[in-house]
Amino acid sequence: MKRLLICIGLLVGSLAIVYGQDESGRIRIASCQFPISADIMENLRWIEEQLTASKLRKVDVVHFPECALSGYPGADMETLDDFDWPLLEKATDSVLELAKTFKTWVILGSIHPLSEGNKPHNCLYLINPDGEIQDRYDKRFCTGGDLECFSPGDHFVNFEVNGVNCGLLICYDIRFPELYREYRKSDTDVIFQSFYNARQGKGSIHPIIMHITAQARAATNYFFMSLTNSSAPESWPCYFITPDGLIRNKLEKNVPGVLISDIDTGEKYYDASSTYRPDAMSGKLNSGKTVTDP
Repeated sequence: MKRLLICIGLLVGSLAIVYGQDESGRIRIASCQFPISADIMENLRWIEEQLTASKLRKVDVVHFPECALSGYPGADMETLDDFDWPLLEKATDSVLELAKTFKTWVILGSIHPLSEGNKPHNCLYLINPDGEIQDRYDKRFCTGGDLECFSPGDHFVNFEVNGVNCGLLICYDIRFPELYREYRKSDTDVIFQSFYNARQGKGSIHPIIMHITAQARAATNYFFMSLTNSSAPESWPCYFITPDGLIRNKLEKNVPGVLISDIDTGEKYYDASSTYRPDAMSGKLNSGKTVTDP
């Protein structure tokens, strides 16, 4: 805990909100970043520390990056050959127990094994306050490199916390606006999107474009968005984005941190496309009535 308190700061968004943990339409989230590695037990120590820090801030949901517990193949380890699956299972059980103790929702990036002969999933475990895996989102759009290690997923995940409708996505999914439109159709209020955009060379375009792309996704679909990432250099930091596409707050890059943000679905934000969005989503790709004029 001393390492956490020394190395990271807690940034609080929407301080003006009179926050009640059981109030419908309001949740407090913790978006976490730390230097993910191939060392499962070291990753677990970071997760335990950041869960504890988040509990002290009375959060409802703690959100971790892609492959936070397992480490990321191709970056933290070359392959999944000789991967320690029993250790990962044991570490996962430890996170489940801590979620139960703290009565907190946890979104945990990891790897999910499949039957022999099938590549595992790059996943987000949705852990409920009873310490149970309630659902699992599997990365649907895997990069070419991902496909050497992973099988792509095939379903969306929605869950509700205090009346707030939440959805899950992972990293490269951000390149496909169709996924966000589907979440909009299900009246999703907030997208929790976990990334692993770290250990890149200096000058990488990702720190420049990732949050901008997410801001566009938020604004065109009227979502809140929590973005988490590994903090291993070079990386970009956690962001919290409001439904108007603005950045409410963010962490520092390349250092561990926990970003605390409040969501109130009763607040109104600028939404330029609200009038015609339902038409566009149903296939009517213009506003008003068209005319026939030779």
